Amino acid sequence: MWPLFALFLGLAVGSFLNVVIHRLPRGESVVYPPSRCPQCGHRLGPWDLVPVLSYLALKGRCRYCARPISPRYPLVEALTGGLFLLASLFYPPGVEALLVFLFLAFLVALAFIDVDTFELPDPLTYGLLFLGLLASWALAFPLPFRESLDGSLMAAGGLALVAGYGNFFLRRFREGRAEVPVGPHQVHMAALFGALLGPGVGMALAFLAWALSARTGRAVALPDRLTLPLLPLAFLLAPALGLDFLESLKGSLLAAGGLALAGGLYWAFRPLPEEGEEEEPVAMGYGDVKLLGALGAWLGPYAFLALFLGVFAGALLGLLLRQRKLPFGPYLALGGVVAFFFGEALWGAYLRLLGV
Repeated sequence: MWPLFALFLGLAVGSFLNVVIHRLPRGESVVYPPSRCPQCGHRLGPWDLVPVLSYLALKGRCRYCARPISPRYPLVEALTGGLFLLASLFYPPGVEALLVFLFLAFLVALAFIDVDTFELPDPLTYGLLFLGLLASWALAFPLPFRESLDGSLMAAGGLALVAGYGNFFLRRFREGRAEVPVGPHQVHMAALFGALLGPGVGMALAFLAWALSARTGRAVALPDRLTLPLLPLAFLLAPALGLDFLESLKGSLLAAGGLALAGGLYWAFRPLPEEGEEEEPVAMGYGDVKLLGALGAWLGPYAFLALFLGVFAGALLGLLLRQRKLPFGPYLALGGVVAFFFGEALWGAYLRLLGV
């Protein structure tokens, strides 16, 4: 009975997620007005909104204008229902199951919005992040709070550095424009100092640079052509400062992740830049960094398994479709779901394969 209830609940939540996916990027309310046909604007009745079944009964066409309905709608409903059904096999009825349902709903919405817009909305990425941290703090679920917080910061820091090096290579090693008061330059600086001096000092120095940038109106940060090449050397020099390689790496990722997520939250509330401001080409946006940080709050170190699975799935599909530009969010979401339910089993199988 519980799996059946979870399936029907997932179908209903999937119907609501269709509204979120359609309206949130447009800045529209997800509550009002009631659902309407996107083609003719006619208000939909209860019989038009039965998940999956209405689409099949109407043969994929609007009852009022007879225009085709996107198959995306029943796909989102069926996918959400299937994921909730999967979750019900792992978690009995209770608060933990409810939290997992919310986790899955956030990922479905983020994945499909990224497909449509190549953007991951801050209300959803940070909502998923703070929900994971809150659940860990209040219930020690899905992880103890310290493990959840470290997982979030390290995952965000790791992908922020991947993005930093990718963008540096994309610019052919030319210095990019430093954002005021905070941006990737301060994140890379935090990573360098975090590797050498520990995460607390690394974050403190980068926050100081942020404050000075805000005070002076000019970017206060070390250039990327200095911090990014020096970071690998910092890991090699760490033993001379009494740190081993893993301590130095962890300090770097924690400091970078703290700056990346704090800076992203700042820009989430800042007014958009004026039209006409030219944007530099990037290999990866910070929306993916925030999403992986959110996954880290739920998965801990298995967030890096989610990243690996996402990169593998995205690269495979990119080769099959011969696409050079793909939204990364759906593949991170896929990797997150697999790592959440099967991460421990996959890691155990990998260790057995190595004979460990």
